[in-house]
Amino acid sequence: MHDQNNGLTHVNEHGKANMVDVTNKAITQRQAEAEGYISMSVQAFTMLKDNTHAKGDVLSIARIAGIQGAKKCSELIPLCHPLMLSKVQIEFETLDELQKVRIRSLCKLAGQTGVEMEALTAVSVAALTLFDMCKAVDPHMQISDIRVLSKQGGKSGDWSC
Repeated sequence: MHDQNNGLTHVNEHGKANMVDVTNKAITQRQAEAEGYISMSVQAFTMLKDNTHAKGDVLSIARIAGIQGAKKCSELIPLCHPLMLSKVQIEFETLDELQKVRIRSLCKLAGQTGVEMEALTAVSVAALTLFDMCKAVDPHMQISDIRVLSKQGGKSGDWSC
């Protein structure tokens, strides 16, 4: 399947979209970590840190949104398998000198396919939620550098940045 399509597993031998068959893959422990950033004005950043945004505790709401995003990944990304996640964790780090928030996610499961897309979706949805919650103060925020940091488990093995 991989050779005819330059390693693209979601394209069949006829070049058409294809959901990968994981029926015969072993169930293994799998996890992935991802990160992304949102930068904002000094005012919006200070309000976020001081928890004084009009919409409430934006970090708590973004954490819940990120968890929900990971759980809904297969509904958002075509051809992703619906997964029974055993753990989704979202962490925020405020980078004062840059007026940025670093968003990290960790997704885990015991399953037949990896969780990189879920980890990326968790970070993306958390960042979008932060944007939504803070846009009245700063409509020019920037979301950037969303990427997978590490992955464990599965046939292709472990790796990290």
